[in-house]
Amino acid sequence: MPQPIISVKHLSKRYVVGHRKQRTGQYSYVALRDVIGQEVQNVARKAIDVFRGRQVVQGDTLEEFWALHDVNFDVRQGEVLGIIGRNGAGKSTLLKLLSRIIEPSEGQITLRGRVASLLEVGTGFHPELSGRENIYLNGAILGMSRAEIRKKFDEIVAFAEVERFLDTPVKRYSSGMYVRLAFAVAAHLEPEILIVDEVLAVGDAEFQKKCLQKMDDVSRQEGRTVLFVSHNLASVSQLANRAILLQAGTIGFEGPVAGAVSAYMADRPQRSVYTSNPYPSKRHPFVERAEVVTSRASSVQAFGEPLHINILVNHNAPMINGSLGVQIVNQSQVPVAALYAYPPAHKFGQNPGQTLVQFSIPSLRTNIGRFHLKTFLSESPTGSVYEILDDICDFEVVRHDFYPWWSPETCTYHEDFRVRVSNQQEPSEPAGTLTQTMASLP
Repeated sequence: MPQPIISVKHLSKRYVVGHRKQRTGQYSYVALRDVIGQEVQNVARKAIDVFRGRQVVQGDTLEEFWALHDVNFDVRQGEVLGIIGRNGAGKSTLLKLLSRIIEPSEGQITLRGRVASLLEVGTGFHPELSGRENIYLNGAILGMSRAEIRKKFDEIVAFAEVERFLDTPVKRYSSGMYVRLAFAVAAHLEPEILIVDEVLAVGDAEFQKKCLQKMDDVSRQEGRTVLFVSHNLASVSQLANRAILLQAGTIGFEGPVAGAVSAYMADRPQRSVYTSNPYPSKRHPFVERAEVVTSRASSVQAFGEPLHINILVNHNAPMINGSLGVQIVNQSQVPVAALYAYPPAHKFGQNPGQTLVQFSIPSLRTNIGRFHLKTFLSESPTGSVYEILDDICDFEVVRHDFYPWWSPETCTYHEDFRVRVSNQQEPSEPAGTLTQTMASLP
Protein backbone atom coordinates (compact mmCIF):
# COMPACT_ATOMS: atom_id res chain seq x y z
CA MET A 1 0.00 0.00 0.00
CA PRO A 2 1.43 3.43 -0.92
CA GLN A 3 2.44 5.81 1.83
CA PRO A 4 -0.09 8.48 2.87
CA ILE A 5 0.52 11.92 1.39
CA ILE A 6 -0.18 13.48 4.84
CA SER A 7 0.75 11.74 8.05
CA VAL A 8 0.08 13.34 11.45
CA LYS A 9 1.42 11.63 14.57
CA HIS A 10 0.79 12.74 18.17
CA LEU A 11 0.41 16.37 17.09
CA SER A 12 -0.06 18.95 19.84
CA LYS A 13 0.06 22.73 19.97
CA ARG A 14 0.46 24.60 23.25
CA TYR A 15 -0.01 28.31 23.82
CA VAL A 16 0.81 30.32 26.91
CA VAL A 17 -1.88 32.84 27.83
CA GLY A 18 -1.19 35.77 30.15
CA HIS A 19 -3.69 37.22 32.64
CA ARG A 20 -3.68 40.46 34.56
CA LYS A 21 -4.56 40.29 38.24
CA GLN A 22 -7.84 42.03 38.94
CA ARG A 23 -8.78 43.80 42.13
CA THR A 24 -11.97 42.47 43.68
CA GLY A 25 -14.31 43.87 46.27
CA GLN A 26 -15.77 47.33 46.79
CA TYR A 27 -12.84 48.69 48.81
CA SER A 28 -10.01 46.66 47.35
CA TYR A 29 -6.65 48.31 46.78
CA VAL A 30 -3.11 47.38 45.84
CA ALA A 31 -0.13 48.61 47.81
CA LEU A 32 2.78 50.21 45.93
CA ARG A 33 5.19 47.55 47.20
CA ASP A 34 2.96 44.84 45.69
CA VAL A 35 2.91 46.58 42.31
CA ILE A 36 6.71 47.00 42.30
CA GLY A 37 7.24 43.40 43.38
CA GLN A 38 4.93 42.07 40.68
CA GLU A 39 6.61 44.14 37.96
CA VAL A 40 10.06 42.94 39.04
CA GLN A 41 8.85 39.34 38.79
CA ASN A 42 7.39 39.99 35.33
CA VAL A 43 10.61 41.58 34.04
CA ALA A 44 12.69 38.70 35.42
CA ARG A 45 10.38 36.11 33.86
CA LYS A 46 10.46 37.84 30.46
CA ALA A 47 14.27 38.09 30.57
CA ILE A 48 14.51 34.35 31.24
CA ASP A 49 12.09 33.64 28.35
CA VAL A 50 14.19 35.76 25.98
CA PHE A 51 17.41 34.07 27.13
CA ARG A 52 15.93 30.59 26.59
CA GLY A 53 14.30 31.50 23.26
CA ARG A 54 10.76 31.05 24.49
CA GLN A 55 7.66 33.06 23.73
CA VAL A 56 7.39 36.29 25.74
CA VAL A 57 3.88 36.65 27.17
CA GLN A 58 2.40 39.72 28.82
CA GLY A 59 0.57 39.23 32.12
CA ASP A 60 0.98 38.72 35.84
CA THR A 61 -0.02 35.06 35.76
CA LEU A 62 0.39 32.51 32.98
CA GLU A 63 -1.88 29.72 31.83
CA GLU A 64 -1.15 26.87 29.45
CA PHE A 65 -3.72 26.33 26.72
CA TRP A 66 -3.57 23.28 24.45
CA ALA A 67 -5.24 24.21 21.15
CA LEU A 68 -4.51 20.66 19.89
CA HIS A 69 -3.58 17.60 21.89
CA ASP A 70 -2.41 14.21 20.58
CA VAL A 71 -3.99 14.38 17.12
CA ASN A 72 -3.32 11.43 14.79
CA PHE A 73 -4.56 10.79 11.24
CA ASP A 74 -3.40 9.91 7.72
CA VAL A 75 -4.65 11.17 4.36
CA ARG A 76 -4.20 9.22 1.12
CA GLN A 77 -3.41 10.80 -2.22
CA GLY A 78 -6.53 11.96 -4.05
CA GLU A 79 -8.63 11.91 -0.90
CA VAL A 80 -10.83 14.84 0.21
CA LEU A 81 -10.83 15.14 3.99
CA GLY A 82 -13.49 17.30 5.61
CA ILE A 83 -12.66 18.85 8.97
CA ILE A 84 -15.60 20.05 11.05
CA GLY A 85 -16.14 21.20 14.62
CA ARG A 86 -17.42 24.03 16.73
CA ASN A 87 -15.66 27.40 16.90
CA GLY A 88 -12.52 27.04 19.02
CA ALA A 89 -12.21 23.30 18.43
CA GLY A 90 -8.75 23.70 16.83
CA LYS A 91 -9.55 23.52 13.10
CA SER A 92 -7.64 26.65 12.05
CA THR A 93 -4.71 25.75 14.30
CA LEU A 94 -4.46 22.35 12.62
CA LEU A 95 -4.47 23.89 9.15
CA LYS A 96 -1.81 26.45 10.12
CA LEU A 97 0.39 23.62 11.38
CA LEU A 98 -0.10 21.67 8.14
CA SER A 99 0.67 24.82 6.16
CA ARG A 100 3.87 25.35 8.20
CA ILE A 101 2.74 28.79 9.33
CA ILE A 102 3.30 27.80 12.97
CA GLU A 103 5.41 25.07 14.55
CA PRO A 104 3.96 22.22 16.64
CA SER A 105 4.73 21.93 20.33
CA GLU A 106 4.80 18.13 20.13
CA GLY A 107 4.40 15.49 17.46
CA GLN A 108 5.29 15.12 13.81
CA ILE A 109 3.78 16.11 10.45
CA THR A 110 4.90 14.42 7.24
CA LEU A 111 3.87 16.03 3.93
CA ARG A 112 4.77 14.31 0.67
CA GLY A 113 4.06 17.02 -1.85
CA ARG A 114 3.71 20.75 -2.43
CA VAL A 115 1.09 22.49 -0.30
CA ALA A 116 -1.15 25.40 -1.35
CA SER A 117 -3.13 26.99 1.47
CA LEU A 118 -6.12 29.28 1.46
CA LEU A 119 -6.65 30.07 5.13
CA GLU A 120 -7.82 33.67 5.01
CA VAL A 121 -8.44 36.36 2.42
CA GLY A 122 -5.23 37.16 0.58
CA THR A 123 -3.00 34.55 2.20
CA GLY A 124 0.46 34.92 0.64
CA PHE A 125 -0.41 38.01 -1.39
CA HIS A 126 1.65 41.19 -1.30
CA PRO A 127 -0.80 44.13 -1.10
CA GLU A 128 1.42 46.51 -3.11
CA LEU A 129 1.77 44.12 -6.04
CA SER A 130 -0.80 43.79 -8.80
CA GLY A 131 -2.94 40.72 -9.35
CA ARG A 132 -0.70 39.67 -12.24
CA GLU A 133 2.46 39.95 -10.12
CA ASN A 134 0.89 38.07 -7.22
CA ILE A 135 0.02 35.15 -9.49
CA TYR A 136 3.69 34.77 -10.41
CA LEU A 137 4.79 35.37 -6.79
CA ASN A 138 2.50 32.64 -5.43
CA GLY A 139 3.56 30.25 -8.15
CA ALA A 140 7.22 30.81 -7.28
CA ILE A 141 6.47 30.18 -3.59
CA LEU A 142 4.85 26.88 -4.56
CA GLY A 143 7.97 25.93 -6.50
CA MET A 144 6.48 26.37 -9.97
CA SER A 145 8.64 27.50 -12.87
CA ARG A 146 7.76 30.65 -14.81
CA ALA A 147 6.81 28.53 -17.80
CA GLU A 148 4.41 26.42 -15.71
CA ILE A 149 2.77 29.55 -14.28
CA ARG A 150 2.42 31.10 -17.74
CA LYS A 151 0.74 27.93 -18.97
CA LYS A 152 -1.97 28.21 -16.30
CA PHE A 153 -2.17 32.00 -16.27
CA ASP A 154 -5.19 32.44 -18.57
CA GLU A 155 -7.18 29.77 -16.69
CA ILE A 156 -6.48 31.48 -13.37
CA VAL A 157 -7.59 34.90 -14.63
CA ALA A 158 -10.73 33.51 -16.25
CA PHE A 159 -11.71 31.60 -13.11
CA ALA A 160 -11.14 34.60 -10.83
CA GLU A 161 -13.04 36.99 -13.13
CA VAL A 162 -10.68 39.91 -12.42
CA GLU A 163 -9.49 40.69 -15.97
CA ARG A 164 -10.28 44.41 -15.69
CA PHE A 165 -8.25 44.79 -12.51
CA LEU A 166 -5.39 42.42 -13.25
CA ASP A 167 -2.78 45.22 -13.17
CA THR A 168 -4.28 46.97 -10.11
CA PRO A 169 -2.57 46.53 -6.71
CA VAL A 170 -4.50 43.90 -4.78
CA LYS A 171 -4.77 46.20 -1.75
CA ARG A 172 -7.51 47.94 -3.71
CA TYR A 173 -9.45 44.71 -4.32
CA SER A 174 -12.67 43.99 -2.49
CA SER A 175 -12.70 40.95 -0.19
CA GLY A 176 -14.64 39.02 -2.85
CA MET A 177 -12.10 39.81 -5.59
CA TYR A 178 -9.27 38.96 -3.21
CA VAL A 179 -10.62 35.53 -2.38
CA ARG A 180 -11.54 34.74 -6.00
CA LEU A 181 -7.97 35.39 -7.14
CA ALA A 182 -6.43 33.62 -4.14
CA PHE A 183 -8.51 30.48 -4.68
CA ALA A 184 -7.87 30.51 -8.43
CA VAL A 185 -4.11 30.62 -7.86
CA ALA A 186 -4.18 27.90 -5.18
CA ALA A 187 -6.36 25.56 -7.24
CA HIS A 188 -4.74 25.98 -10.67
CA LEU A 189 -1.01 25.90 -9.89
CA GLU A 190 -1.11 22.13 -9.39
CA PRO A 191 -0.07 21.61 -5.77
CA GLU A 192 -0.27 18.02 -4.57
CA ILE A 193 -2.12 19.19 -1.40
CA LEU A 194 -4.77 21.92 -1.33
CA ILE A 195 -5.83 23.28 2.08
CA VAL A 196 -9.00 25.41 2.17
CA ASP A 197 -10.48 27.03 5.28
CA GLU A 198 -13.89 28.71 5.72
CA VAL A 199 -12.59 31.64 3.65
CA LEU A 200 -14.84 30.65 0.72
CA ALA A 201 -17.77 32.03 2.73
CA VAL A 202 -16.55 35.49 1.65
CA GLY A 203 -17.54 34.82 -1.95
CA ASP A 204 -21.05 34.93 -3.35
CA ALA A 205 -23.20 31.83 -3.77
CA GLU A 206 -22.33 31.35 -7.44
CA PHE A 207 -18.60 31.58 -6.78
CA GLN A 208 -18.85 29.13 -3.85
CA LYS A 209 -20.58 26.65 -6.16
CA LYS A 210 -17.82 27.07 -8.74
CA CYS A 211 -15.12 26.57 -6.10
CA LEU A 212 -16.73 23.38 -4.83
CA GLN A 213 -16.91 22.06 -8.38
CA LYS A 214 -13.25 22.92 -8.93
CA MET A 215 -12.16 21.16 -5.74
CA ASP A 216 -14.18 18.13 -6.79
CA ASP A 217 -12.42 18.11 -10.19
CA VAL A 218 -9.02 18.59 -8.52
CA SER A 219 -9.50 15.51 -6.35
CA ARG A 220 -11.45 13.14 -8.60
CA GLN A 221 -9.93 13.89 -12.01
CA GLU A 222 -6.45 15.15 -11.15
CA GLY A 223 -5.80 12.92 -8.12
CA ARG A 224 -4.79 15.73 -5.77
CA THR A 225 -5.50 15.84 -2.06
CA VAL A 226 -7.86 18.41 -0.50
CA LEU A 227 -8.34 19.33 3.16
CA PHE A 228 -11.58 21.25 3.48
CA VAL A 229 -12.79 23.06 6.62
CA SER A 230 -16.33 24.41 6.62
CA HIS A 231 -19.38 24.90 8.83
CA ASN A 232 -21.52 24.21 5.75
CA LEU A 233 -22.18 20.52 6.36
CA ALA A 234 -23.89 20.16 2.99
CA SER A 235 -20.69 21.21 1.21
CA VAL A 236 -18.59 18.85 3.33
CA SER A 237 -21.00 15.98 2.64
CA GLN A 238 -20.91 16.55 -1.09
CA LEU A 239 -17.18 17.03 -1.43
CA ALA A 240 -15.43 14.89 1.21
CA ASN A 241 -14.71 11.17 1.14
CA ARG A 242 -14.03 11.13 4.87
CA ALA A 243 -14.34 13.58 7.76
CA ILE A 244 -12.75 14.41 11.09
CA LEU A 245 -14.67 16.01 13.96
CA LEU A 246 -12.49 18.10 16.26
CA GLN A 247 -13.69 18.58 19.83
CA ALA A 248 -11.69 20.82 22.18
CA GLY A 249 -8.43 20.11 20.35
CA THR A 250 -8.81 16.33 20.04
CA ILE A 251 -10.34 14.06 17.41
CA GLY A 252 -13.87 13.16 18.52
CA PHE A 253 -14.70 11.18 15.39
CA GLU A 254 -12.88 10.02 12.27
CA GLY A 255 -14.61 8.14 9.51
CA PRO A 256 -17.56 8.47 7.09
CA VAL A 257 -18.93 11.97 6.62
CA ALA A 258 -22.43 10.98 7.76
CA GLY A 259 -21.04 9.70 11.06
CA ALA A 260 -19.01 12.87 11.60
CA VAL A 261 -22.06 15.04 10.90
CA SER A 262 -24.18 13.04 13.36
CA ALA A 263 -21.48 13.34 16.04
CA TYR A 264 -21.20 17.09 15.37
CA MET A 265 -24.94 17.57 15.72
CA ALA A 266 -24.98 15.62 18.98
CA ASP A 267 -22.11 17.72 20.38
CA ARG A 268 -24.24 20.82 20.88
CA PRO A 269 -26.24 22.32 23.78
CA GLN A 270 -29.45 20.35 24.25
CA ARG A 271 -31.87 23.25 23.97
CA SER A 272 -31.96 26.82 22.83
CA VAL A 273 -33.66 28.50 25.80
CA TYR A 274 -34.64 32.03 26.83
CA THR A 275 -35.50 32.88 30.44
CA SER A 276 -36.82 36.29 31.48
CA ASN A 277 -35.70 38.37 34.42
CA PRO A 278 -37.35 37.44 37.76
CA TYR A 279 -41.01 38.05 37.14
CA PRO A 280 -42.00 39.89 40.40
CA SER A 281 -40.48 43.01 38.83
CA LYS A 282 -42.87 42.78 35.86
CA ARG A 283 -46.49 43.82 36.29
CA HIS A 284 -47.61 43.42 32.68
CA PRO A 285 -47.98 40.13 30.79
CA PHE A 286 -44.64 38.84 29.53
CA VAL A 287 -42.86 35.82 28.10
CA GLU A 288 -41.38 34.00 31.05
CA ARG A 289 -39.65 31.22 29.14
CA ALA A 290 -39.17 30.19 25.54
CA GLU A 291 -37.36 27.25 23.98
CA VAL A 292 -36.73 25.71 20.61
CA VAL A 293 -36.83 21.92 20.69
CA THR A 294 -35.42 20.28 17.58
CA SER A 295 -36.05 16.78 16.33
CA ARG A 296 -32.54 15.79 17.39
CA ALA A 297 -32.72 17.25 20.91
CA SER A 298 -30.04 19.84 20.22
CA SER A 299 -29.73 23.39 18.94
CA VAL A 300 -29.00 21.96 15.49
CA GLN A 301 -32.07 21.34 13.35
CA ALA A 302 -32.01 19.17 10.24
CA PHE A 303 -33.82 20.35 7.13
CA GLY A 304 -37.22 18.73 6.65
CA GLU A 305 -37.56 17.46 10.23
CA PRO A 306 -40.07 18.62 12.89
CA LEU A 307 -39.40 21.72 15.00
CA HIS A 308 -41.22 22.67 18.20
CA ILE A 309 -41.35 26.09 19.86
CA ASN A 310 -42.68 26.27 23.42
CA ILE A 311 -43.45 29.65 24.97
CA LEU A 312 -44.68 30.18 28.53
CA VAL A 313 -46.61 33.45 28.95
CA ASN A 314 -47.07 34.86 32.46
CA HIS A 315 -50.07 37.15 32.85
CA ASN A 316 -50.34 38.34 36.43
CA ALA A 317 -52.65 41.04 35.07
CA PRO A 318 -55.56 39.75 32.98
CA MET A 319 -55.47 40.13 29.20
CA ILE A 320 -58.56 40.87 27.13
CA ASN A 321 -57.66 39.16 23.86
CA GLY A 322 -54.21 37.71 24.32
CA SER A 323 -52.19 37.42 21.11
CA LEU A 324 -48.75 35.90 20.58
CA GLY A 325 -46.78 36.11 17.36
CA VAL A 326 -43.43 34.47 16.66
CA GLN A 327 -41.07 35.11 13.75
CA ILE A 328 -38.18 32.88 12.72
CA VAL A 329 -35.47 35.33 11.66
CA ASN A 330 -32.34 34.49 9.65
CA GLN A 331 -28.81 35.83 10.17
CA SER A 332 -29.51 38.72 7.80
CA GLN A 333 -32.31 39.85 10.15
CA VAL A 334 -34.97 38.86 7.60
CA PRO A 335 -38.05 37.01 8.94
CA VAL A 336 -38.46 33.76 7.02
CA ALA A 337 -41.54 32.36 8.79
CA ALA A 338 -44.35 33.71 10.97
CA LEU A 339 -46.28 31.73 13.59
CA TYR A 340 -49.14 33.15 15.61
CA ALA A 341 -51.81 32.42 18.22
CA TYR A 342 -54.61 34.96 18.44
CA PRO A 343 -58.39 35.19 18.99
CA PRO A 344 -60.88 33.88 18.20
CA ALA A 345 -59.13 30.59 17.41
CA HIS A 346 -56.86 30.81 20.45
CA LYS A 347 -57.80 32.67 23.62
CA PHE A 348 -55.61 33.03 26.67
CA GLY A 349 -54.79 35.45 29.45
CA GLN A 350 -58.33 36.43 30.46
CA ASN A 351 -57.62 35.30 34.03
CA PRO A 352 -54.37 35.71 35.98
CA GLY A 353 -52.01 32.77 35.61
CA GLN A 354 -49.77 31.16 33.01
CA THR A 355 -50.33 29.97 29.47
CA LEU A 356 -48.17 27.58 27.52
CA VAL A 357 -48.27 28.14 23.76
CA GLN A 358 -46.78 25.32 21.72
CA PHE A 359 -46.03 25.79 18.02
CA SER A 360 -45.27 22.60 16.06
CA ILE A 361 -43.81 22.69 12.54
CA PRO A 362 -44.11 19.21 11.01
CA SER A 363 -41.36 19.77 8.42
CA LEU A 364 -39.06 22.78 8.68
CA ARG A 365 -37.93 23.87 5.21
CA THR A 366 -35.78 26.92 5.84
CA ASN A 367 -32.38 27.04 4.21
CA ILE A 368 -29.17 26.28 6.03
CA GLY A 369 -27.84 28.89 8.44
CA ARG A 370 -28.37 30.37 11.86
CA PHE A 371 -31.77 31.57 13.02
CA HIS A 372 -33.37 33.10 16.08
CA LEU A 373 -36.85 33.95 17.34
CA LYS A 374 -38.62 37.27 17.65
CA THR A 375 -41.82 37.32 19.75
CA PHE A 376 -44.72 39.79 19.93
CA LEU A 377 -47.05 39.67 22.95
CA SER A 378 -50.03 42.01 22.60
CA GLU A 379 -53.79 42.50 22.63
CA SER A 380 -55.48 41.42 19.42
CA PRO A 381 -56.03 42.78 16.88
CA THR A 382 -54.93 46.38 17.40
CA GLY A 383 -54.52 46.69 21.16
CA SER A 384 -51.50 47.54 23.26
CA VAL A 385 -48.19 45.75 22.86
CA TYR A 386 -46.96 44.25 26.10
CA GLU A 387 -43.56 42.97 25.05
CA ILE A 388 -41.34 42.44 21.99
CA LEU A 389 -38.35 40.12 22.34
CA ASP A 390 -35.73 39.88 19.62
CA ASP A 391 -32.69 37.64 19.08
CA ILE A 392 -33.69 34.87 21.48
CA CYS A 393 -33.47 31.08 21.21
CA ASP A 394 -30.67 30.88 18.64
CA PHE A 395 -30.52 27.66 16.60
CA GLU A 396 -28.90 26.34 13.43
CA VAL A 397 -30.44 24.57 10.44
CA VAL A 398 -28.21 22.15 8.55
CA ARG A 399 -28.64 19.67 5.77
CA HIS A 400 -26.17 17.01 4.75
CA ASP A 401 -27.59 16.00 1.41
CA PHE A 402 -26.42 17.33 -1.94
CA TYR A 403 -27.55 20.98 -2.06
CA PRO A 404 -24.39 23.08 -1.46
CA TRP A 405 -25.67 26.06 -3.41
CA TRP A 406 -28.35 26.83 -0.82
CA SER A 407 -27.51 30.02 1.05
CA PRO A 408 -28.76 31.27 4.44
CA GLU A 409 -29.94 34.59 2.99
CA THR A 410 -32.79 33.21 0.87
CA CYS A 411 -36.09 31.31 1.15
CA THR A 412 -38.71 33.58 2.72
CA TYR A 413 -42.01 31.72 2.81
CA HIS A 414 -45.08 30.79 4.88
CA GLU A 415 -44.49 27.72 7.03
CA ASP A 416 -47.16 25.15 7.86
CA PHE A 417 -47.62 24.95 11.63
CA ARG A 418 -50.00 23.85 14.39
CA VAL A 419 -50.78 25.60 17.69
CA ARG A 420 -51.77 24.21 21.09
CA VAL A 421 -52.70 26.58 23.93
CA SER A 422 -52.83 25.32 27.53
CA ASN A 423 -54.09 27.61 30.28
CA GLN A 424 -53.33 27.45 33.98
CA GLN A 425 -55.65 29.96 35.55
CA GLU A 426 -54.06 30.32 38.99
CA PRO A 427 -50.86 32.29 39.61
CA SER A 428 -47.87 30.18 40.52
CA GLU A 429 -44.19 30.54 41.19
CA PRO A 430 -42.04 29.84 38.12
CA ALA A 431 -41.11 26.18 37.78
CA GLY A 432 -37.51 25.06 37.72
CA THR A 433 -37.69 24.25 34.02
CA LEU A 434 -40.19 24.76 31.24
CA THR A 435 -40.54 20.99 31.04
CA GLN A 436 -41.77 20.94 34.64
CA THR A 437 -44.21 23.73 33.88
CA MET A 438 -45.48 21.88 30.82
CA ALA A 439 -46.13 18.81 32.98
CA SER A 440 -48.36 20.86 35.27
CA LEU A 441 -50.54 22.13 32.42
CA PRO A 442 -53.42 20.20 30.84
